[in-house]
Amino acid sequence: MPGEGEGEFYGKNGEPKKYDPNFKGPIQNRGCTDIVCCILFIIAILGYIAVGILAWSQGDPRKVIYPTDSQGQFCGQAGTPLANKPLLFYFNIMKCASPMVLLEFQCPTTQMCVEKCPETFMTLVKAYSNKKDFDHYKTFCKEGVSDTMGIPKILSLGLCPAMLIPSKPFTRRCFPALGKTGGVVTVGNNSHFDDGRGNMRDAKDLVDGVKNATVVIEARQAVMKIFEDYTQSWYWILIGLVIAMLTSLLFIVLLRFLAGIMVWVMVVMVILVIGYGIFHCYMEYAALKGEAGANVTFQELGFQTDFTIYLQIRQTWLAFMIILAIVEVIIILLLIFLRKRILIAIALIKEASRAIGHVMSSLFYPLFTFLLLAMVIAYWAVTAVFLSTSNEPIYKVFNETECDHSRKTCEPANYSTSAEKVQCPDSECLFAFYGGETAYHKYLIGLQFYNVFLFFWCANFVTALGQMTLAGAFASYYWAVVKPDDMPAFPVFSSLGRSLRYHTGTLAFGSLILSIIQIIRVFLEYLDHKLKGAQNKFTKFLLCCMKCCFWCLEKCIKFINRNAYIMVAIYGKNFCSSAKDAFLLLMRNMIRVAILDKVTDFLLFLGKLLIVGLVGIFAFFFFSGRVKAFENTAPNLHYYWVPILTVAVGSYLIAHGFFSVYAMCVDTLFLCFLEDLERNDGSPERPYLMPESLRKVLNKKNKAEPAE
Repeated sequence: MPGEGEGEFYGKNGEPKKYDPNFKGPIQNRGCTDIVCCILFIIAILGYIAVGILAWSQGDPRKVIYPTDSQGQFCGQAGTPLANKPLLFYFNIMKCASPMVLLEFQCPTTQMCVEKCPETFMTLVKAYSNKKDFDHYKTFCKEGVSDTMGIPKILSLGLCPAMLIPSKPFTRRCFPALGKTGGVVTVGNNSHFDDGRGNMRDAKDLVDGVKNATVVIEARQAVMKIFEDYTQSWYWILIGLVIAMLTSLLFIVLLRFLAGIMVWVMVVMVILVIGYGIFHCYMEYAALKGEAGANVTFQELGFQTDFTIYLQIRQTWLAFMIILAIVEVIIILLLIFLRKRILIAIALIKEASRAIGHVMSSLFYPLFTFLLLAMVIAYWAVTAVFLSTSNEPIYKVFNETECDHSRKTCEPANYSTSAEKVQCPDSECLFAFYGGETAYHKYLIGLQFYNVFLFFWCANFVTALGQMTLAGAFASYYWAVVKPDDMPAFPVFSSLGRSLRYHTGTLAFGSLILSIIQIIRVFLEYLDHKLKGAQNKFTKFLLCCMKCCFWCLEKCIKFINRNAYIMVAIYGKNFCSSAKDAFLLLMRNMIRVAILDKVTDFLLFLGKLLIVGLVGIFAFFFFSGRVKAFENTAPNLHYYWVPILTVAVGSYLIAHGFFSVYAMCVDTLFLCFLEDLERNDGSPERPYLMPESLRKVLNKKNKAEPAE
């Protein structure tokens, strides 16, 4: 019975669970819950399928795969006259202001498909005087050009560019072969060129200023180098991820048999790994003392696309060392202050290990969740591509002199005889972009938001299904009086069947609430992007506060949903009742929740951190060539941090997938453990079902059976 001070506390946070001799774990006799939300979810899914069919009927992914010329034709598309012309060539690249404009597919100059980009400087005037040169020049002109037409007529009709500039293909488009020599922007190793009209121009005129040109050049080079690094190291990255998977599996198996020892080993190993990181950073910091340029600050260095430059200055290693030292101190202090609670957490982890040992199929359930999530992501991605490419080609009037019809829409088929052409003789009707004015195109942004919203809803539903399934399986283990005899033959399969048969509506309800919050966060990001540059400080501050609040709200809803699904798996009630019961149960045990459950999460996080640290250190020594034994084996890379970061992030995701089963098992056992304390008192009539290890740590014990 609660004490005098506890009565008021229980009154505010609900009555504790009472002893029920018939309660044997997850209730089998249950009914369907949240039917309205189930129907709504089915209707939404049918609508999602309809949107997908509409997008597939209207969209054309070729618009993403192939560049489009001024006539709206796809360059390099198989089975067309342009199949052997995969690259897009721009008549006058200077009209595009900068190469970044080309990436938006809107440049006010004639664009045509070519087999290869120009390799040398050449003007129309120079090429016209030599038949061989002109034959080559004509490959970059429109059809119908001949050497008898004369240069003025060719230029006035816009049949040929006035000049050819040495270019290189990038994203299937011909970009000027820009470079830098002595800080001067060059094109084809020349700082000046003839624009084809008798004027000498600076190479920097091809882009919007030297600074922008430098950023574009370096960014392009960095992207290409990163791509080359992936092509050189992808199989080693896969090997690193396999090592992470095997290491995670080894940890799970060892936790099954040596939970207590492994937890302390993880704690010590994490401290040692971070300690080594501090030592390594200090050695690098000391080694750079006196080196030329090593004392440059971040502010003086500015942004560099070659990130290896940052590793050559002392301030970088000092920052790494300080960060790791702070993390080390925080972990050590937490371990000192929570050492007693860690013993209870270890007991919980031990029991989770036993539970997983009796429900081994739970370790493979994340593969089923991953498969469902992959299907959801694939459907969303394909639908998004088809929706984004379901616009129609829009043609606009482009001209060099003043014209009243400039940038108006036009029809290329009959433009040569139109009134616009008569009034503006030098104008052309060129492909501008993909768009549309129909009702379908007006609501296209709404369909995209619906696609994103249903993606969130379906993804959250799949995640919720996994949580409820595992919760039901582990709850059947905890409440079984005789383990495993009182457990179902296939606990995971039985729990999955119950979840889908009775609680699809509840899963849809919980995931709907979370999806609404997530789509609001997406809308706030979209709004912030649209208002960027136009918003004042107050608006910026307000948006920042709203994004922060909804981020916190999303975390709270995830926590509530997770515990609600556990209660649904056990008692079969609807979402609201289960969320209320779980919340009140946790509130009645606030201290245990704040310390015990979170300490367990902290220990599992240390396990993931240790796996990432071990695999990351191995990847660092392998790819950086610091170990002589690997010098001839490791690939030759531009940026060795590219595969290292890839392996580290991939290792964390793999470890998270394995440890998520442990986390769900611990959370389920924790709620069952709290209810066990409320339902039972250790008497022969009401014995605790918690394991002996937990009872010892909590100073709880079952009284001996009375002698007959």
